[in-house]
Amino acid sequence: MENWFHGEALKDVFPRLDGKDLVSCMLVCRQWRDIAKDDYFWKCVCTRKWPSISNAPSGTTYHRLFATFSQPPPPRKQPLPLPSLTFEDLVFYVDVWTEERKILFSTAVSGTVLRAGLINIPDGIAESLKSHLDKPDCKMVMPVNPRVAITYGNTATVSVLVSRKDTKKMACIANKAIFDYVDVTASRALAYEYLRFSPRRPFVSDIRVWVSLLFLGSGAHASLEVFGLEIDFCDAATSEVEFLWLLDMLDWK
Repeated sequence: MENWFHGEALKDVFPRLDGKDLVSCMLVCRQWRDIAKDDYFWKCVCTRKWPSISNAPSGTTYHRLFATFSQPPPPRKQPLPLPSLTFEDLVFYVDVWTEERKILFSTAVSGTVLRAGLINIPDGIAESLKSHLDKPDCKMVMPVNPRVAITYGNTATVSVLVSRKDTKKMACIANKAIFDYVDVTASRALAYEYLRFSPRRPFVSDIRVWVSLLFLGSGAHASLEVFGLEIDFCDAATSEVEFLWLLDMLDWK
């Protein structure tokens, strides 16, 4: 009799639980598991989660629906295949301008040099910037030599084109993107622009390229002494393979 009353109490409680708690109840003991297997309780769970599913499709159960579709997708187990593009194939063309259209910095740099980063990190940079540059994740960083000074508060823009040797085509990474934010603590002035992908990649969008001017000191002076420039895709890519896949998907012309 006691077990009967106990079972009736569970039948009153189980419809009020969410799926995670109902799964936990099935692990308590055999009686709880046998009661919780009733598909009515899983219908209560599923119709709260997906109100439009008032009738389970033929050939399935609400328990199965919950078990199949309520779990997060498994992590990607397979690494990305190697892209056809390499940094040896690439040349980057970088131009930084003042708001008066005076050129501050203009250069063409190979992908291998950009990928190699700064050989010698200068003294006098902020500790947070040094820590960032020392991290092992993929970076595209180049020295600005000779260094340039940008008056604090003045507007500067950057354009970046890239060419590839294998197809003899070019793509635009950034076009007059404005350095409209100065991160004083990280000693970086940042500009961003959304990447332009090939029409053959219609489902790839809303990924930004970030271009950073790296400067000495804390940015508390009247001008910023720029010693380096960084290009990254931190919204979507941190490894070399991911960088190259993004570049390969650009709208090459």
